[in-house]
Amino acid sequence: MFKKPVFYIFIMFCLLAITISSFGRANFDPNDSKGFNNYSAAENPAYEIVGHRIGKLELGINNNGTFGTGFARGSQDALTGQPVASCEFPRNSNLDYLFAGAFWIGAVVERDTLVSVAADGWSGTTEFLPDIEPFGKIKKRSLLFPDIDSLYVGAVSEEDYIMQYRDTGTVGVAADYFGRPHRPLNIEVTQKSFAWSYAYSEDFVLFDYEIKNIGIDVLRNVYMGIYVDGDVGSSVGPDAGNRHTDDISGFRETTETIYKESTWTDTVNIAWLADNDGDPLGTNWDNNNSIRGVTGTKIIRTPADSLEVSFNWWVSDGDPDKDYGPREKSEVGKLDEEFRDLRTGGLGTPEGDVNKYYFMRNREFDYDQFRISEITTEDSLWLKPDDNLVEAWATGLDTRYLLSFGPFTINPGEKLPLSFAYVAGDSLHQFPTNIDNLRAEPPLVNAYANGLNFDDLGYNAAWADRVYDNPGVDTDGDGYFGEYRLYENVLPDGNGGEIITFDTLWYRGDGVPDFRGASPPPAPSFFLIPDEGQITIRFNGKLSETSKDAFSNINDFEGYRVYYSLDELESSYSLLQSYDKENYNIYVYDGTRYTLTGNPLDLSEVQTTYAAGDTTFNPLIWNRTNPYFFNGQSLFFEPNDYNASTVGLATDIRKVYPNQAYPSSLFEDSVDASELTPEGKLKYFEYEYVITDLLPSIPYYVNVTAFDFGSRIEGQEIAPLESKISNGSQYAYAQPNAQTVLDNDLKVYCYPNPYRIDAEYSDFGYERADENSVSVAADRIRAIHFANLPPKCSIKIYSLDGDLIREILHDKPAEDPTSGTEEWNLITRNTQLIVSGLYYWVVESEFGETQIGKLVVIM
Repeated sequence: MFKKPVFYIFIMFCLLAITISSFGRANFDPNDSKGFNNYSAAENPAYEIVGHRIGKLELGINNNGTFGTGFARGSQDALTGQPVASCEFPRNSNLDYLFAGAFWIGAVVERDTLVSVAADGWSGTTEFLPDIEPFGKIKKRSLLFPDIDSLYVGAVSEEDYIMQYRDTGTVGVAADYFGRPHRPLNIEVTQKSFAWSYAYSEDFVLFDYEIKNIGIDVLRNVYMGIYVDGDVGSSVGPDAGNRHTDDISGFRETTETIYKESTWTDTVNIAWLADNDGDPLGTNWDNNNSIRGVTGTKIIRTPADSLEVSFNWWVSDGDPDKDYGPREKSEVGKLDEEFRDLRTGGLGTPEGDVNKYYFMRNREFDYDQFRISEITTEDSLWLKPDDNLVEAWATGLDTRYLLSFGPFTINPGEKLPLSFAYVAGDSLHQFPTNIDNLRAEPPLVNAYANGLNFDDLGYNAAWADRVYDNPGVDTDGDGYFGEYRLYENVLPDGNGGEIITFDTLWYRGDGVPDFRGASPPPAPSFFLIPDEGQITIRFNGKLSETSKDAFSNINDFEGYRVYYSLDELESSYSLLQSYDKENYNIYVYDGTRYTLTGNPLDLSEVQTTYAAGDTTFNPLIWNRTNPYFFNGQSLFFEPNDYNASTVGLATDIRKVYPNQAYPSSLFEDSVDASELTPEGKLKYFEYEYVITDLLPSIPYYVNVTAFDFGSRIEGQEIAPLESKISNGSQYAYAQPNAQTVLDNDLKVYCYPNPYRIDAEYSDFGYERADENSVSVAADRIRAIHFANLPPKCSIKIYSLDGDLIREILHDKPAEDPTSGTEEWNLITRNTQLIVSGLYYWVVESEFGETQIGKLVVIM
């Protein structure tokens, strides 16, 4: 009589198991945590790698919880097809700072201690997997493409990558060192990473994790960590194969910030790893292969404010005697246990779940590796290392580190955040022979330390913190803006007394993530009007001139620049013209020197502030050699940028409506029609520039950028920023536009005619290979151009026998600057290169109007 209930319970159990372990196939939405499928031997995860390469630091990112290429399942960028560097700094230098980094998480489940790692660096274990295709593929977003919603909407940086991966299965996952099968924690990670190209933010990548418990068990005493294995060295140098044998690691708690001759100590808390000596060539630096920098991991956000943090480094080596890491003599009072035997024969590599979990929670903060010789028998905390191996460990081996924190609890369905920055810094190694200090007898440890300069690493780590949480910004509107310091200024008042003022230096935000940095003003929208021998650029700068900087929250617009090029490569663009506001920097004498003070002021502001509104006051009279005295202060003025705002004198960029008053509203649908251009834009912000003396036979790439005056926030100065030169460029031929062709009944023609195979047309810009496809055969980049076409027509090329060689359908909007032009690559409809001969072409418009011509090809 018990069979029926038991059967029902069994069915319910199966359904519950299916619900837990099998998920729908909906497309991955990074804002919606949907489960994805358990994996079987027949279903391969959609492993992908992409490269952050927008900044100075190029970093490979994988959708299996690792970064770098050490545990990548592929070497080509999944979105661009380009090779991906592991961690190259600076980009394209062949100087590589990373084998791999990986996410670790450990917890107690019931009475079992479990750890899941994206990689551990020595056993090949990878326990986090993406979904199968297409659901597990990496997504991209970018602020560089405001016209492409799929890329722009939700973007945080110039280069966002979003991915998901899980630890839910056991298929293909190896047992640990002690033979214990892997038991998954059932963790889902949504990972986002962000990178920028600006000078203050080009040396780091920010990571933001959302970690969700998708199982049915409560995860207790959870610890998370970031594991890093460096292998620092030149990837093409003479010692490329041995670059893993001389790495060193440590932890930097503070850095110094100099502000107006005062030194402040800032907390940076960054784990670092570098080559031991920078790989000099003898007693000099090798400009090609010396790797003098350093990289590090800075934890920026954890699930709780008060956590236990551990920093452990160790050397992994097949020889158990060399497999070593700093160990405290006893954990009594910390973990309620005596000294832990790793049961591997060494004291370094944490094999198995139990040892990994122990490392993550041991609360040890290891000393810098190069200081290992300072640990003696009398040390009350640290175990003394083997004297015979101290120099080898101090001067670097195959070193790794783990930066971890906890504990906390994750209930089923609960999500916890984790944010960190991977940061690079220049010029750690100051002297090519500094390593000799560690090989001296006795080792000169402090002398070696003095030869290491962490300033750039600390500076970049501090900026990563600021971008994550903007100082002085109340993000959630609760009235708290963060933490600040007051700096006292004492200046003479001109009457024998003193004027005391205070500068507010914000150094920490309100604790609410911003993931927002200073950026240039939005580039203006523009269109091209081609004509015979010239191209007119019309642009509207409403957004450029009215948008506030996201970081400083002020309008810092300064001006525009016009560029042109014969191709799309950013390096090929040349500056044609610049326009910037008339404004002035003020330099004030502080008792020892003149310093730049505040943001630039326009002429009327200068006259109001310093000359009681005298409109004849000329700031340029008062310079460094002829200072101006105001309220007891000595100061002078300099133009900010070129003050090139007077058409015809300083710039040829002109306002299309020079007498138009500032708009009554910035919303086009709220102003009078007289304030709008025929295109419906605000007249006040409409500009024009004409490029003349152009050849009509080649395409010209054109762009208009906007730039600002930078940030003058004390202690957080940023150089002026400009929108990207190559982003949003347009091209046109200096030929009559569609309307001119129609109005003047201009006839279609083609060029070059005759076409000669030996004429090297690419030298004149008629032909060119795609810069991203350098391997394209020469026969596939040839081009005959048709001009004065109607916007919509067909082009048919015939042989003398009347055979159709090729048909080209030309269909472009009339307002498109290329609507009157088309190219033929000399390839037939059968995908073959044509032969020498006389050909006829026929152009038929959408209204049935026909034009006929001939062309000659000489091969």
